[in-house]
Amino acid sequence: MPPIIESFADISDQYDAAFVDLWGCLHDGISAMPAAVDAMRDYRTRGGKVVLVTNSPRPWDSVAAQIKDFGVTDDAWDAIATSGDSARAAMFQGAVGEKVWFMGESPRDDDFFTPLKIIENPVDIRQVPLQEAEGIVCCGPFDPQADPAVNRPEFLFAKQKGLKLLCANPDLVVDRGDVREWCAGALAALYTEMGGTSLYFGKPHPPIYDLARRRLAALGTSPREPRIICIGDGVGTDILGAQQEDLDSLFITGGLAREETGTDRAPQPEALQRFLDAAQVNATYAIGYLR
Repeated sequence: MPPIIESFADISDQYDAAFVDLWGCLHDGISAMPAAVDAMRDYRTRGGKVVLVTNSPRPWDSVAAQIKDFGVTDDAWDAIATSGDSARAAMFQGAVGEKVWFMGESPRDDDFFTPLKIIENPVDIRQVPLQEAEGIVCCGPFDPQADPAVNRPEFLFAKQKGLKLLCANPDLVVDRGDVREWCAGALAALYTEMGGTSLYFGKPHPPIYDLARRRLAALGTSPREPRIICIGDGVGTDILGAQQEDLDSLFITGGLAREETGTDRAPQPEALQRFLDAAQVNATYAIGYLR
């Protein structure tokens, strides 16, 4: 069982940089978690670098504006790596063709199609009806409260046409305050289950960690891998991703797994171990909430 710590400061001196999840760690989809923001601010004061690594399908600057509105102050982080930026790069390189069927909430997700200056000779992406599409771009469900199964008819048609689905957010669910919502990852999982091909760019998949390392290097910091820790509440995204990248991790048990781990201020040790065993994932440390 991973050691259960009281505060990030208990272990932070071991690390030069932290790859930190947003939703469920620094905010709840509505407002910031003050103790978590303070913890990251204190860590940076002591010389640590904070790269926010999020499965948000949005560009990084859009995420920066959003979390500022939530109350996550600019002095709590150094850089942002989003699955949206990683997926957008692949889209503009032609990963799913030029004519795409878009799944998401408009106008919230419209900036996903903003051109990327870093891509030379980008593909001219056009949004079209599914019947005309060469691929699917999925930022999330049309209705985050609707069961992903409502998309089975469209997915059956897409699979028969051999369309690939570009998933801009591998998360299955998030909690917006006290309300649980479906994410793009649930749609991609359904499409794969039905025999379609889904392409992933966020946690726990390698592209977003490559982007996070580039963001970190741009800060003038290139620590050895043992000096980076991943922090998050998603056992199948944040913790699995860290394990696959051979990085240490701090599991925030009071987020998505609050009930399963019996978390009040801290998780119940036996419940925590059962949960990790069932997920077949190991965490280096665990804490109830980031503080």
